[in-house]
Amino acid sequence: MPAWFVVRAVVSEPDRRDFDKWYRTEHLPDAAKAFAAETAWRAWSHTDPSVHYAYYRFPDVASAEAVNTSPAIRTLVAEFDARWGSRVTRTREVLEVAD
Repeated sequence: MPAWFVVRAVVSEPDRRDFDKWYRTEHLPDAAKAFAAETAWRAWSHTDPSVHYAYYRFPDVASAEAVNTSPAIRTLVAEFDARWGSRVTRTREVLEVAD
């Protein structure tokens, strides 16, 4: 079954425009390539406008889970932290498609 690696970020209003542009033009394409994801997309929550989600699709759970320990994620996390510091918090999850 396919699986998704999901990153949930909380972004304050003053950073939202810059974050949106950076994630769209730099981070999402770089991460999708580095993770060898089948596809990637992102969304802003309408329930809580400060919440941004990035979704990376993989053929199976093992491939999605491998992202958490990959050298690629360490590099991307370092770049993210250098750019946003503690202004943007984030969590990561692996979701398995049920149906």
